[in-house]
Amino acid sequence: MREKLIKKASSSLVAVVAMLLLPIFIVAMKHPQQKKAYSYLALGDSYTIGEKVTQEENFPNQAVGLLRENGLDFAAPKIVAKTGWTTDELQAGIKKGKLESHYDFVSLLIGVNNQYRQRTVADYIPQFESLLDQALKYARNKNNRVIVISIPDWGVTPFASDRDREKIALEIDEYNRANKEIADKYRVHYINITLGNRKATGDKEMVTGDGLHPSGKEYKKWAAELAAVIKSEL
Repeated sequence: MREKLIKKASSSLVAVVAMLLLPIFIVAMKHPQQKKAYSYLALGDSYTIGEKVTQEENFPNQAVGLLRENGLDFAAPKIVAKTGWTTDELQAGIKKGKLESHYDFVSLLIGVNNQYRQRTVADYIPQFESLLDQALKYARNKNNRVIVISIPDWGVTPFASDRDREKIALEIDEYNRANKEIADKYRVHYINITLGNRKATGDKEMVTGDGLHPSGKEYKKWAAELAAVIKSEL
């Protein structure tokens, strides 16, 4: 008899708990928790912000567009970049950037203005490494979520027609060897867009009206490579 009373009381308790939880389940079903969109932080200079092209044409926004076309939910990219920035200026810009504490993906493309201003690679190396270390922190130290992009060779553009193009190429290569070695050291992704950039020599559609900065058509190629890397990690 006692066991029957205990079982009956237990059944009643379960029924009461179920009745109390039922409204919560109903509300949850009507208002399912939405998955937060992936976030992406792009750090750089004129190549990242997209000098002389629309916001939609720069490579971070084109990459997000491609990812969305593949059914991935991405928020608009957060871009910290400005035309003319060197590594130290990007560092200062990050401090003023009002950034979130973390992002799902972070890209870093910086150094062309260091080379343009004839700064040494020896000075570039510790500054770039510091920026990459910071990029990793924004990516929750997930090295597979950080992408370094090589510096394009502006020496192949019409803007450089009266410059020493061979010298520019050699210096850009030296900078890219440095950032590639650092990227490998931190085991992050590395995208070499410089080779394709050089192959586009003479194609006026690959640069904007200033004869220097990449066009939306050129950025589309970079965006496709970036989107492919990001997609591979999801």
